[in-house]
Amino acid sequence: MKTSPLTCPICGGELTITRLHCLDCDTQIEGHFKYHPFAHLTLEQINFLEVFIRCEGKLNRMESELGMSYPKIRNRLNEIIRAFGYEPSGNDENMRDQSDQRASILAALERGEITPQEAVTLLEKGG
Repeated sequence: MKTSPLTCPICGGELTITRLHCLDCDTQIEGHFKYHPFAHLTLEQINFLEVFIRCEGKLNRMESELGMSYPKIRNRLNEIIRAFGYEPSGNDENMRDQSDQRASILAALERGEITPQEAVTLLEKGG
């Protein structure tokens, strides 16, 4: 099934839904209906949201599933936030710094450079 256009191909004006049709029983309903906010998203953005939900909003899980870097995932998420008419919070850099710090601590633990207790202490301090 195709998605409906949101703007008129002739003048660029906003289109409205005026008829709904049931494919099973042929019922038709006419009126003026609003688009759902998700109608303004591209198919790529909807697919991204499906992965976001499947990964329970954990961007680090999305990195491996999508094969994308954290900044690219954040940018895609910010595009969707803007498509809904909101402005992202701007804490991306701080969150990424914390994520990098945590990864560094865990890597040091894995290499045996710090003890598990040292790792816990560092992580509790905000790593």
